[in-house]
Amino acid sequence: MLFLTSIDTTIATTSVVAITRDLGGFEMSSWILTSYQLGYVAVIVVFAKFSDILGRKSVFVFCIIMFTAFSAGCAASQTLAQLIIMRAFQGLGGGGCFALSAICLIESVPQSRYADTMAKNGVFIILATVLGPILGGVISEHTTWRWIFIIKYDQPPKPSLFYTFALTTDSSSAPIGLFAIVIALIGIPNGYPHQGRMLQKPIDSKSKRIWAQIDLPGSALLIMATLSFTACFQEADSSGFVFVGAPLAVVYFLLPQRFQLVNGISSLDAGVRVLPFGISSSAGVVLSGRIASKAKVPGIYLVLIGAILQVIGFALLSTLSSSETIEPAIYGYMVLPGLGTGFCYSTMIIMIPFVAKKCDGSVAIGAANQFRTMGGAIGLAITTSIFNGYVASQLSHLGIEISITELTSTAKDTLPEGLQTEIRSVLSDAYNRQMLVLCAFGAAQVPVALFLWKRKQIVTA
Repeated sequence: MLFLTSIDTTIATTSVVAITRDLGGFEMSSWILTSYQLGYVAVIVVFAKFSDILGRKSVFVFCIIMFTAFSAGCAASQTLAQLIIMRAFQGLGGGGCFALSAICLIESVPQSRYADTMAKNGVFIILATVLGPILGGVISEHTTWRWIFIIKYDQPPKPSLFYTFALTTDSSSAPIGLFAIVIALIGIPNGYPHQGRMLQKPIDSKSKRIWAQIDLPGSALLIMATLSFTACFQEADSSGFVFVGAPLAVVYFLLPQRFQLVNGISSLDAGVRVLPFGISSSAGVVLSGRIASKAKVPGIYLVLIGAILQVIGFALLSTLSSSETIEPAIYGYMVLPGLGTGFCYSTMIIMIPFVAKKCDGSVAIGAANQFRTMGGAIGLAITTSIFNGYVASQLSHLGIEISITELTSTAKDTLPEGLQTEIRSVLSDAYNRQMLVLCAFGAAQVPVALFLWKRKQIVTA
């Protein structure tokens, strides 16, 4: 489920152009990713706390069912609005799955193995992030974009929101989520992680104890506050707020679009071109985990190194030209922020059990993942706002009568070659400005990391 929920964060990035060609609304295209992240971020802490009260297994299975059902809804969407709504509910299930997966991983090993375990499992998350754009490109290139949300369905899309799915047979197949439900039901012990322990009170008082522990008004307020705070950035020109989680999600949204709209390559080719960032991110996760566990380097130093690498790499990516030819140097530029993102991503998660009280461990991990996802959503909102504002003003200044949505269609290809060159230059400058914003995000991690400074630094070995 870590893999599935993570791949759904990026699999649509290389399909955005294809989706908006079919459903329209390119100026709202960032909502395809952001709606998923908003749903994701809204419930991570809530589901983490609910699992403390109701049990890991029951909450986990519920989240997988929700994720699977609304994945089917995404595939069947007939308008962009429907897709955005379905993505939001898919994100609710995905956020719960991610939170419970991370909690169960921590609870399954002794503290001395946290760094090594999280590094290994971080590879699955980064691998999903790497494969997402490629799989999305393959699917969009050779069939309908709808297949990115499920394995396949038995008939072409029709004007309805849901289809009937069945487990894999010779004639049909189902979302992988159904397989995950079976694994969860069989593989997770009842009562995990407290299986085998006797109840201290009579069973008939259990339901009363449960409802006494659930803070429904507080949970509702937390969800609404998180959604309101994050969503406002998506709808407004934004500045001032930064979160550590921004670079990973935003890079996978921006670079594939740049390759398609500026360099004119296919969605599949665009996904492949982002591989250096994904591979180096995976390497950063593994390398930082090994350094932390074997060399016993304090986590704060790894975060600072990662932040510096991000600043340098994103600064270099902001210097790309508007040439249709892809500059070879871009692949080297992607490696630096990739390594830096991997360092920061894994180290911050690994440090949580060492700074939080044991009784608050599950909620602390949930909160960290919630802020990480909020960072991605807010970072994407800010960079999208900058892109839309700059492109619209520059096209108007040049007297080019073409909307931002039409930039993804063949309409711009009918313009004179000189105008096409000017449009490409405007788009390139807009993407470069977005990279400068990511530069600022990377730099902001330095003062944030310094809050973890101690006389005796935290070593996660």
